[in-house]
Amino acid sequence: MAQVTVWFDGACPLCIREIALMRRLDRRGAISFIDVAKDDGEDASCPIDRADLLAKFHARENGQLLSGAAAFAAMWRAIPALRPFGLLARRPWALKALDALYRRFLRVRPRLQRWVTRMERGR
Repeated sequence: MAQVTVWFDGACPLCIREIALMRRLDRRGAISFIDVAKDDGEDASCPIDRADLLAKFHARENGQLLSGAAAFAAMWRAIPALRPFGLLARRPWALKALDALYRRFLRVRPRLQRWVTRMERGR
């Protein structure tokens, strides 16, 4: 049974690639992945609205709802190969640094999505 629930934007080409990698690494089935774009955000297990789910990465670990870098760290902790990175992110200084990087990523995400989409069409 899944220990971590992850909500992701299945309409985002970057997210699709990352979640595909995480699914391959999650050999124990410790993560339940919910595609918010496909699911239309009506998943009763998530207490926040669809727009928030699409705007920022969210996960639930041990009943606690996490977002941003903390959500990524929860996902990493559920995958043995990435667990050391997830544990490191429990240190306040590391989580603060990861969150700053994630906020920067969110600013360029739309441009990266367009670029990946163009690259995929050019194949």
